[in-house]
Amino acid sequence: MIEQLRKDFPLLHTHIEEQPICYFDSAATTQKPQSVIDAVNKFYQQENANVHRGAHTLSAAATTQYEAVRTKLADFLNVTSKEIVWTKGATDSLNLIAAGLSEKLSHDDVILISPLEHHANIVPWQQIAQKTGAKLEVLPADQQGVLDLEAAKQLINTLKPKILSVCHASNALGNIHDVAALITTAKPYNTITIVDGAQSLLHLRPDLSAMGCDFFVFSAHKALGPTGLGGLFGRYELLNDMPVYQTGGEMIERVSFSGTTFRDAPGKFEPGTPNISGVIGFGAALDYLNSVDAAALSKYEQGLYHYLLSALKAIDGIKVWGDTEHNIGVVSFTYKDEHHFDIATFLNTYGVAVRSGHHCTQPLMEHLSLSGTVRVSLAFYNSYNDVDTFIDALKDTIDMLEE
Repeated sequence: MIEQLRKDFPLLHTHIEEQPICYFDSAATTQKPQSVIDAVNKFYQQENANVHRGAHTLSAAATTQYEAVRTKLADFLNVTSKEIVWTKGATDSLNLIAAGLSEKLSHDDVILISPLEHHANIVPWQQIAQKTGAKLEVLPADQQGVLDLEAAKQLINTLKPKILSVCHASNALGNIHDVAALITTAKPYNTITIVDGAQSLLHLRPDLSAMGCDFFVFSAHKALGPTGLGGLFGRYELLNDMPVYQTGGEMIERVSFSGTTFRDAPGKFEPGTPNISGVIGFGAALDYLNSVDAAALSKYEQGLYHYLLSALKAIDGIKVWGDTEHNIGVVSFTYKDEHHFDIATFLNTYGVAVRSGHHCTQPLMEHLSLSGTVRVSLAFYNSYNDVDTFIDALKDTIDMLEE
């Protein structure tokens, strides 16, 4: 099945440095199936028009397609379409939420995050804390980079946070967090709960109704869709209660020189001409994901991940970081005192694409006393042969670095 699916991804059949590509950077962005590429091209070639309010045929058709994807995503997440807001990505979504919730914060309220957060789920809260006098607190993790769930729940009970914002899965280490348990613990305190799902949308297919979060953010490009598009789910009462984030056309109900009124959510958060082609391309990505067996792909990904993990651990001097038992398929490693950038650069000459650095998680790296790691991030379109190629290239790289 996987070999057949791999044929759907044209970039997997290209070369780097005259070597067949082994793409292991899906946590940064996933490759796109041909159906997504075709959907975007078709829109611009045959269907291009602006959405909403247009009386002509092209505009009406574009609007129908655009809004159908909102409904498709709502069904995918098990929520309602009026709770889905399109944004530029997870970062944009988190900034929108932080700005909107700032009015609910007062001096000494607690905003609680984890030490594994992407900068996009740290810096907005820092800014809001500085403006409101709220306190930014951090959940506990061990020296391997694994969240201490029981200690985290105890801290929630102690601090009774106003806001809890955590990633569903770590982009740097791949750890899967038991966000449902954290949300359940926080509910008695009326905590507003936010989940960064940038890494989990593809791998975990979250059911947001079962999860129980108040907000969930994502980026389309990390789930086979185009770049420059993302969005958020927001519980409608909270979403509609938030002030507008940006202003312009389309999100307006009525404008006069004496004042302006705004549409209800989600429209009030979508000013200007949206990323229409991105939404339509993401609709094709959702169709693709809905067409494959999610359970079978998850089983395959986990098998591939543990195969990779075993091969890496067999190399003397390799240190793997993070939670290797509950993981979306990310291996973050160091090799002795060698610099992560040097390793990644040598691997590139073998056609192996990995990520090196702090992965926009500098506080986590500081907690681990690291400058960065080499990150290998898998998706279902990777093969066992890819892993073998990577391991051979890594061994050659180590030999060159130690000469």
